[in-house]
Amino acid sequence: MTIQTASRACGIDFGTSNSTVGWLRPDHDALLPLEDGKITLPSVVFFNYEEDHACFGRAALAEYMEGYEGRLMRSLKSLLGSSLIDSQTEVQGKALPFRYLLKLFIAELKARAESGAGRAFDHVVLGRPVYFVDDNPQADKLAEDTLADIAREVGFKDISFQLEPIAAAFDYESTIQKEELVLIVDIGGGTSDFTLIRLSPERRHHDERRGDILATGGVHIGGTDFDRQLSLHGVMPLFGFKTRLRNNAEMPSSQYFNLATWHTINFAYTRKAWMDLQDVHRDAADPQKLDRLFKLIQERAGHWLAMEVEAAKIALSDNDTHRLSLDPIERGLHCDLARADFETSIDALLDRVSTTVCKLLADAGLTAEQVDTVFFTGGSSGVPALRAGVRALLPNAHHVEGNLFGSIGSGLAIEAKKRYG
Repeated sequence: MTIQTASRACGIDFGTSNSTVGWLRPDHDALLPLEDGKITLPSVVFFNYEEDHACFGRAALAEYMEGYEGRLMRSLKSLLGSSLIDSQTEVQGKALPFRYLLKLFIAELKARAESGAGRAFDHVVLGRPVYFVDDNPQADKLAEDTLADIAREVGFKDISFQLEPIAAAFDYESTIQKEELVLIVDIGGGTSDFTLIRLSPERRHHDERRGDILATGGVHIGGTDFDRQLSLHGVMPLFGFKTRLRNNAEMPSSQYFNLATWHTINFAYTRKAWMDLQDVHRDAADPQKLDRLFKLIQERAGHWLAMEVEAAKIALSDNDTHRLSLDPIERGLHCDLARADFETSIDALLDRVSTTVCKLLADAGLTAEQVDTVFFTGGSSGVPALRAGVRALLPNAHHVEGNLFGSIGSGLAIEAKKRYG
């Protein structure tokens, strides 16, 4: 696409793990720099109690890792469509609504985009997953409405939405030389989204594309779910998960699930959770492992451990094994993780992804042999077992890897230019 004039509008990909902002203008890349020249801003907020400020993105993670006292919040998008959105959390002794937390981050995203562009944005196309909430249209609509309300509150006047996999399709379409029937596979931090769409150099100039979109589908599975399974099955047993109490009952699992899930880690630090743990510690058959769990919680190291697990998941994409050091909890303690075990732990999740792709083909009335290309995007689409599963379903298709973190933002910028000029 040749750009003669700068677009009036931007496109925002507010992601579970990372966010981007796209803006089309002549002779520039579509994605705006958001932090230290980088196009992504990790969707993270850290409330630094010692210096009494909030920071975002990589800076937030850095201050948390440096040991400042405070509160780290990540996977903010997961709040949309959940019962937590109308709840609140405690920050420095004050009740902070989760809705306000989202507003704080999106306002920062807008401000950084405007700083990078050197202009204000009143018009925006927001990306959204095919389903914020599976099998609940009312809750899904409420999640979209909540995001639109927050966008208005931070200063956007004209707001519209585009499905994230369709935005990724438009980004891919800007690079092709002939017509292709493409399956877009967008595996993000919180959702897996798919679109079957006809793309071509000629079609990219059309404003109306509904006839080219053959089917869309999605499932609420993403990278944070893969992280949770790796944590629960690979790491949490060292902290007492699945161990027994003296009466042979299994150790209660709620604390482990909280610590293995990004947006619920802070629930493990509540007074009630601490009292419940003390009660079961007296009956633990393996108290040493519970002592490790106590230390993890006392030092509020849940986010540190979650980041180590996420790094291990990424490492297992390239290696058969990975050693995760747990020295901060106990000197010399480590966990040897194997890709094969990880893949076993996410097998049920991958089956749901495969089922969604098969349904997509059926909805479109297509056979696997008719699909020319599979286009992968989203930071979690690099999991080898996931790619192998898609390849098995579509063995004749050409596989293309997009910008795993930028394709959606670029596609939303293309859509924003078409809609708003």
